[in-house]
Amino acid sequence: MKYRFGGKERLLTFGTFPDMPLAEARQLRDEARRDLRDKVDPAAVKRQAAAEAALDGITFEAMARAWHVHQRPRWTPVHAGEVLAGLERDVFPAIGDKALAAIDVPMVLDLLRAVERRGCLETARRLRQRISAVFVLAMSEGKAMADPAAIVRKALAPSMGARRQPALLDLEDARALIAAADHADAVPVVKLASRFLALTAVRMACVRSAEWLEFENVDWDGEVIGPTLPVWRIPAAKLKLTVAKKSDVLNAHLVPLSREAVDVLRAVRTLSGRGRFVFPGANVGTRIGETAVGRLYAQTRFEGRHVPHGWRATFSTVLNERFPAQRALIDQALGHVAKDKVEAAYNRAAQLARRRTLFQAWGTMLMAGAVSPSALAASAAVKRR
Repeated sequence: MKYRFGGKERLLTFGTFPDMPLAEARQLRDEARRDLRDKVDPAAVKRQAAAEAALDGITFEAMARAWHVHQRPRWTPVHAGEVLAGLERDVFPAIGDKALAAIDVPMVLDLLRAVERRGCLETARRLRQRISAVFVLAMSEGKAMADPAAIVRKALAPSMGARRQPALLDLEDARALIAAADHADAVPVVKLASRFLALTAVRMACVRSAEWLEFENVDWDGEVIGPTLPVWRIPAAKLKLTVAKKSDVLNAHLVPLSREAVDVLRAVRTLSGRGRFVFPGANVGTRIGETAVGRLYAQTRFEGRHVPHGWRATFSTVLNERFPAQRALIDQALGHVAKDKVEAAYNRAAQLARRRTLFQAWGTMLMAGAVSPSALAASAAVKRR
């Protein structure tokens, strides 16, 4: 069929005779004329139909798993597992077995709104981004014609934004929480883990994964004195860093240990012995549960007012109020990246000594009047008898 489009003469071929009957060729000709009437190039329509037919065998799940393998070197193992688990839970059951060419905008929107109805607005937003990324990779490899996830972004419910973690910002309240946790119904290891979390102001994941070999210069039997004082060297691989930074041992976070923090370690050592983890779970070789300390606080009158991660805000708020000139040092103590890269790298030993003074002041303030860690550990022995 000869026709003109865009000022140029073109030729459209429908098929070969006798494989294609004349009646079928005439039907395709009529459809081509309707495309021309609508100002659409029938050759372009034919090319798109052929491309979609060639892609019918590529399913979304196959492409998504290929995308995951492609991205995995840039992610931590934990994040890579979370991404794949989210796709397997919410996306593959809905569109995983469908060809890429068969997936349209309403399909993507339906599965994302199902996630929203569970109240998981942020999860729906992240899933849309990942579905879109899968289609972008497929398009770049010539395996898809469009990205149906791109257009649904504004059709999703608005994100609630990041919410602050509940935290006690008054020293007296913080002391009261420590006392209340001491009297709650929980095993001593969890109570001691709570204390150690409060005294070191690290993330809960670091406390849960703490191993005895990470502690340096600790006199397990004597007093915390001497020219070389105790420190907790948290490996970079356990910190909230990029994959590249996690692999560099120089990015380890050093936490100077106050006398109160060492007392906690000595007490828990009498309970857990010398296994791998400082705060072990009920079963050999395991750690305390991810929600163990949170459940401990839920038994107190501070339920809903403080969570384990809140100790970082408590530490920062209380110390900034008392030592306003030490704001940069307090940020360093929390493991925040310094804005001044040169200053951050200069004389690390001197910075560690200054942070030690800060942590000791915090430990002295927080644990004033608290039950001794050894008494908490002894309560476990009494229960065993």
